[in-house]
Amino acid sequence: MNDAFTKYTQYLNDLNDKRERVVKASRDITMNSKKVIFQVHRMSKYNKEEVLKKAEKDLAAVTNQYMSRLVKELQGTDFWKLRRAYSPGVQEYIEAATFCKFCKTGTLLNLDEINATLLPLGDPSLEPLQINVLDYLLGLADLTGELMRLAIGRISDGELEFAKKICSFARDIYRELTLVVPHMDDSSDMKTKMDTMLQSVKKIENACFSVHVRGSEYMPLTGSNDPSSFLVGVPDIEL
Repeated sequence: MNDAFTKYTQYLNDLNDKRERVVKASRDITMNSKKVIFQVHRMSKYNKEEVLKKAEKDLAAVTNQYMSRLVKELQGTDFWKLRRAYSPGVQEYIEAATFCKFCKTGTLLNLDEINATLLPLGDPSLEPLQINVLDYLLGLADLTGELMRLAIGRISDGELEFAKKICSFARDIYRELTLVVPHMDDSSDMKTKMDTMLQSVKKIENACFSVHVRGSEYMPLTGSNDPSSFLVGVPDIEL
């Protein structure tokens, strides 16, 4: 009996130690993924390619340096037991990865693509860490907040068509999740994020609508074909 309890004690101590290491890795992933997101927000119509190239490089560093630590800690079956310890970092990583992909290609990075990038980081002989659907959806829900900030920034920079594209993309995400979430297990995190998602989508829609309405009231400058200017119909002044 003593031997059995000694064995269980050692197992629990090892698991708790691993949990602490996983929490630390999750925090590092969160911090560095946020840096990737901040880098993407520096994008403008003049430096888009340069900024996104730097963001992709930073994201690759997060994958190779920090996600790899998490993968090595959680190989086998422990990633189910310790999900709560690493979930925040994984969600932030998903948010950063999907944000980069959308800004570069205008498409959504899916779960299979993300998990495929993690496979080479682990030991092929062990069960690999695979991000589960719930963490992916929670990270995707957070993405809409960054899309809202991006849309407002693009509008202020005069990229109205890009802002409309962002609006359509955010709507699609929210619409699809409203079909999925009711069939998921009860998750207070997901329900809270759905409410936040709706607020973000509304803000994007209101910003795009306001620019569209106000833009129709402006008139082009004298001698200009630019419909965003404000003196349409005024004859050119002959000198």
